[in-house]
Amino acid sequence: MNFYLLSAIKAAVVVGVLMLTLLYLQWAERRIIARIQVRLGPNRVGPQGLLQPIADTLKLLLKEDLMPPGPNRFLYLLAPFLAITLSLISISVIPFGPEVKVIGVPTWMQLTDLNIGVVFILAISSLNVYGVVLAGWASNSKYPLLGGLRASAQMISYELPLGLAVAAPLLMSNTLSLREIVVSQSHYTWGFLPAWNLFRGPFPQVIGFLVFMVAAFAETNRVPFDLPEAETELVAGFHTEYSSMKFAGFFMAEYSNMITVCSMATVLFLGGWLPPFPGLDVVPVVGPLFWFLAKTGVLLFVFIWVRGTMPRLRYDQLMRFAWSFMFPVAMANLMITGLMVALVG
Repeated sequence: MNFYLLSAIKAAVVVGVLMLTLLYLQWAERRIIARIQVRLGPNRVGPQGLLQPIADTLKLLLKEDLMPPGPNRFLYLLAPFLAITLSLISISVIPFGPEVKVIGVPTWMQLTDLNIGVVFILAISSLNVYGVVLAGWASNSKYPLLGGLRASAQMISYELPLGLAVAAPLLMSNTLSLREIVVSQSHYTWGFLPAWNLFRGPFPQVIGFLVFMVAAFAETNRVPFDLPEAETELVAGFHTEYSSMKFAGFFMAEYSNMITVCSMATVLFLGGWLPPFPGLDVVPVVGPLFWFLAKTGVLLFVFIWVRGTMPRLRYDQLMRFAWSFMFPVAMANLMITGLMVALVG
């Protein structure tokens, strides 16, 4: 009984914290971009604008829910639900910390651990594009359709370098379990340097990390790869015909995907919940969770920073960059990593 109760408590905590994070991540993005662009950002509703996300949510809940003429009604309504559902599933296999005791029961700070956790997340991330494509096609409008087609071609193109970038640290850790990948990075080299895959021999995954992050920008449709919702060309892209909470669902899915890819990067390349130097985890539960959230938070800040500073690419530039540069670099990184692992062990 304790096991099932504990699983329910963990699921409720993770979902609650994730929903709160999604709510305030857009507030943080607006404030950070405003500071970058020498503006104020939201600052009227509550202290420092902290109640602005709640006001926006109430506005979207009370806003008139319009539907365009002649859509495929079932798929039109399914698209935002599918987008947000698939974006939330991946978080179930992300490990946030080591094993702890809760109400006397030892448990890991993770909802569940799959021995093919990496494959599971890659599979779910590949399905995420269905929400966007269905939204574009079912809206019975040309601009959303173009946005959906762009999203599918972009996902296929950047899924290849992203998968190759993920495969390199898997060779070094020799496992597909996200928990075991973190544990494999738990020792230190030269007594003080962390053995994260980003720095770990025989071939540090600096290139793999950069390729993963660039591909993650494209996978989550973030600037400078947000061509599926390029306002200057497509009015608003795949979600042009959506309003009210259906419109908000797509942005919840986008922010949820951001959290997932940043968590993946933390686990695969930055040691997950492990501290950068020995002796920094003075509190057994809070310490590991702090390091995981700090690393993920820094990567989320990079996503926001790039959005506030970089211009959008043209679509031909985006596709050429994927096939002419990203794919060869990711393939070369994987081949060199495999060779070094085979030679050095």
